[in-house]
Amino acid sequence: MRVQLSGIHVEIGGVTGVDLDVEPGEFVGIVGPNGSGKSTLLRALYRARRPDAGTVRVDGDDVWRTLTARRSAQRTAVLAQHSTDGFDFTVAELVATGRTPHRSAPAADREIIARALERVGMTSRADRHYATLSGGERQRVLLARALAQQGDVLVLDEPTNHLDIAAQLELLELVHELKITTLAALHDLNLAAAYCDRLYVLAAGRVVAYGPAIDVLTPALLLEVFGVRAHLGLNPLTGRPNLTFAPGDSR
Repeated sequence: MRVQLSGIHVEIGGVTGVDLDVEPGEFVGIVGPNGSGKSTLLRALYRARRPDAGTVRVDGDDVWRTLTARRSAQRTAVLAQHSTDGFDFTVAELVATGRTPHRSAPAADREIIARALERVGMTSRADRHYATLSGGERQRVLLARALAQQGDVLVLDEPTNHLDIAAQLELLELVHELKITTLAALHDLNLAAAYCDRLYVLAAGRVVAYGPAIDVLTPALLLEVFGVRAHLGLNPLTGRPNLTFAPGDSR
């Protein structure tokens, strides 16, 4: 499904006049300094914060004016920042909450939940309590919940926060392999450059650049937006774009 945000303005959150498109099956990243409006923009997409102006469309339908909350949840699944919710649930029970927007038979739900757990490699943890899992395992479970929701659009809001590097890479590899329309706010520029098809750079609530990482993450832009000196090259292990940084003050 295609995602289109047009002229989005959110006064509380500081987002002003943002236009953003995600083509079907594309993995698009939103990057920017803290407070630039990344999470606010995503909340407008998954109906957590209504924009003061502008239009959010998923598959051509206006999320706020045409779709009900339930219909929107059937199309758009969310994996938010590392969450402590669900401590009283087993893994299977937590993943089952992804079926809430749907009205399907219990047997069908169980099959969908099992497939979601298998896809993220957590079948063996189905009966474990969520609270006993590592941070990386918890994010895999939350991704399984999003998959069980069976949306055609996946929203990721800083999904790698608080994870070690192995867990970060494992999670984004899983998401990358899904090949569904994905919009992600990412804090780590190297992860964004490595996994996203295109990037939107936000600064003070506005889009200041967009396009493939290799074209967007220039030394001049990184100095202006993030206040750091940077070199953009290719990772010798993966061939993907890779950044190295130094403080903006060259003294």
